[in-house]
Amino acid sequence: MSTPKILDHLRKHGQLLDREIANAIKIPLAEVRAALAELSAQHEISTCSVTSFKDGKPVEAIQCRIFGYIPKPAPGRKPASKPVAE
Repeated sequence: MSTPKILDHLRKHGQLLDREIANAIKIPLAEVRAALAELSAQHEISTCSVTSFKDGKPVEAIQCRIFGYIPKPAPGRKPASKPVAE
C-alpha cells in the first residue's frame, strides 16, 4: 500500500489535509483515506475530521500529523507572564 509514502510526506511537511497529501504524492483520495485509517489504527499518526466551507458548501476532510509531533512555537515575541496575586 502507500502508507510508507504518506508517512514520509508527513514527516517532511508536517500537519496536512488528506487531499493535500493525495495531490502531492499523486494517489487517489480514497486510497489515501484508507491508508490514513490504517496508520491511525497503528498509532503512527493522529487524525481529526475537519469541515471547511467553500462557496457556502461544506467540504469534509481529514487532518493528520505524525503521532506525538508537537509543532515548534511561532516566531516572535511572547506575551509577558503576569504575577500571581496572593
